[in-house]
Amino acid sequence: MNYYVAGAGGFIGGHLVNRLINNGHNVVAVDVKKKEEWFQINDSSKNFFECDLKVLKNCQDTVENIDVIINLACNMGGIGFITSYKAECMLSVLINTNLLMQAKEKKVKKYFYSSSACIYPTNIQSDQKSVALKEETAYPANSEDGYGWEKLFSERMCKHFYEDFNLEVRVARFHNCYGPYGSWYGGREKAPAALTRKFVEAKIKEKNEIEIWGNGEQVRSFMYVDDCLDGVLKLIDSNFRDPINIGSSEDVTINEMADILEKISGVKPKRNYKLDAPRGVFNRNSDNTLIKKALKWEPSIKLADGLKTTFDWIFKEYKKKYEV
Repeated sequence: MNYYVAGAGGFIGGHLVNRLINNGHNVVAVDVKKKEEWFQINDSSKNFFECDLKVLKNCQDTVENIDVIINLACNMGGIGFITSYKAECMLSVLINTNLLMQAKEKKVKKYFYSSSACIYPTNIQSDQKSVALKEETAYPANSEDGYGWEKLFSERMCKHFYEDFNLEVRVARFHNCYGPYGSWYGGREKAPAALTRKFVEAKIKEKNEIEIWGNGEQVRSFMYVDDCLDGVLKLIDSNFRDPINIGSSEDVTINEMADILEKISGVKPKRNYKLDAPRGVFNRNSDNTLIKKALKWEPSIKLADGLKTTFDWIFKEYKKKYEV
């Protein structure tokens, strides 16, 4: 198969390109970042392009003889980034628009779009209990401002390209994917990587305290990247066209994730809570009823196991970066 991966230089994209190439597929890998900034590069493929897919001509020039387009490309990061750069996040709609048009014009067989749990209404995620989000609760819409609305609008575009042009679309709502070979510092990192980095730093520098955004009682589920890849490829191979959750149903508080990292790291720093920091919605978890029915599968890698691998990788990267 000939795959086209937009956002190939990113965290999930880097893992996915490697998985596809290792499975014997041809891959066209595209990202706006310079190649030296890509998280992973597979030397066995020469089809790597540095270009901005918000520009239509770049899509026209790179989409040729493709069976499947996988659109992972967007301008995003952790809660600190998406709450600070809403317009930049929304401009990603141009990437999806351009790629959908190319998929239609060049008769691409299937089109995958990576949406997000941020499309779910913020008002149903504010109670002091875990909320497992079912796909149908996306409407009436009240998405995360900026990033969430762009994702929801792009979902609608995919839906109508199927209805109007018979383009086979697949849409996954990702729930907090984490793992090695991703952002772990600089402001774009998500909660698992950010908190893991703080424990790594506490261990290496023998610091006796760390900062946690919010009160630590925010509830989330976190999906290890290998589960994410399995879900993406199973969805693409299926006949299911509606938006579907791809996320772990193992919900934890941020404090509980810190408890796990204490055991992994062997250190127990004091937790200082920054109550005025961005924390997003209070509760978010994936309801996997639909994916178990549609794909006979759901993510299964336990958070403690995935965090151990992530901790070990960030530990090595931290020592390399700061020469300690």
